[in-house]
Amino acid sequence: MTAPTPASPAPAAASPHVMPTYGRLPIALSHGQGCHVWDTQGKQYLDALGGIAVNTLGHNHPDLVPALQHQLTQLIHTSNYYHIPLQEALAAKLVALSGMTNVFFCSTGLEANEAALKLARKFGHDKGIERPEVVVFDKAFHGRSIATLSATGNPKVQAGFGPLVEGFIRVPLNNMDALEKATAGNPNVTAVFVEAIQGEGGVNPLHLDYLRQLRALCDARDWLLMIDEVQCGMGRTGKWFAHQWAGIVPDVMPLAKGLGSGVPVGAVVAGPKAAHIFAVGNHGSTFGGNPLAMRAGVETIRIMERDGLLANAASVGAHLKAALEAGLATEMANGGVKEIRGLGLMLGIDLAKPCSALVQRAADAGLLISVTADTVVRLVPSLILSAAEADQIAAILCPLISTLLKESA
Repeated sequence: MTAPTPASPAPAAASPHVMPTYGRLPIALSHGQGCHVWDTQGKQYLDALGGIAVNTLGHNHPDLVPALQHQLTQLIHTSNYYHIPLQEALAAKLVALSGMTNVFFCSTGLEANEAALKLARKFGHDKGIERPEVVVFDKAFHGRSIATLSATGNPKVQAGFGPLVEGFIRVPLNNMDALEKATAGNPNVTAVFVEAIQGEGGVNPLHLDYLRQLRALCDARDWLLMIDEVQCGMGRTGKWFAHQWAGIVPDVMPLAKGLGSGVPVGAVVAGPKAAHIFAVGNHGSTFGGNPLAMRAGVETIRIMERDGLLANAASVGAHLKAALEAGLATEMANGGVKEIRGLGLMLGIDLAKPCSALVQRAADAGLLISVTADTVVRLVPSLILSAAEADQIAAILCPLISTLLKESA
């Protein structure tokens, strides 16, 4: 593979001036092409992390890059004091793909989820509920602001940031009896907030029947069904949005990550029940919906449709899962690998022991991955991944997992 001309090599080192909020590998990436990246020392990697499910079209896409370059010569940012035609274009596309009605644009998934929580609160206040409450789930991850942190179901992430925001009722995933028991007789509930597939929580999918049950319950009780598609949306599972496998439509759907192929774009898509909760002055975002971000979203969807990337995500994802199951058959039989789960190009390999060491070992072998929930290898590559590249992921990763499982605890 021919790589673009790299930047001047520089050693990877921690900066004394950057807050140490990330546990970084000793790698500085320089440039990329397709599903491959190179570091500043010239080492090549197969990127199975995709910027954490962000780089939908891979790196240096031959159509996306010129479109963004052109937009840079027009307008990067204006502000929402003015109409932005590209906002209208991207909103119309998201409405058509989702079957919903209106869109608010922001810049990140955290912002999108924060807006969803504000919608749930105002929905309640508009009905005369003084202290609205939202149902959330064990192992959920919705962001790191104080409100989204409070909705998140990870005590490690929450530690040190109390007091948390009140108004959340936490229940186990895929358990309708537990949800009904936790909310029985409570007139303050206004919404259910859930990821169609939990990402940071360990790649945990909602059962399709459970999604349908949630939709029916929210309809019966006049609650908002808010489905967080920040990580699992935008074609990653083989449909535009993961909840579409259940044949339902939510009332509120936060998006981000893959929507702009690396350019920061967030969105909240709303159906009729939630589309007009916000009025002028209720919410806003300085950078949200700027022309550069909107161009990235418009072009990302255009290229995805033209190149059949939903079908590619479904077929190559199934190929990758089968390759992993074949390569780890012994480990699955003896319990070292508990499960390989997920859909399309959002897969998690759940091991019977902590496996964070695999991140560095895989990088040493030329593969970029992540580990989440301590024991789950997460694979969320770009949606342009080929079957041959999927085979390469399995060929590198399976022996590393086998070796790790053989080591003493």
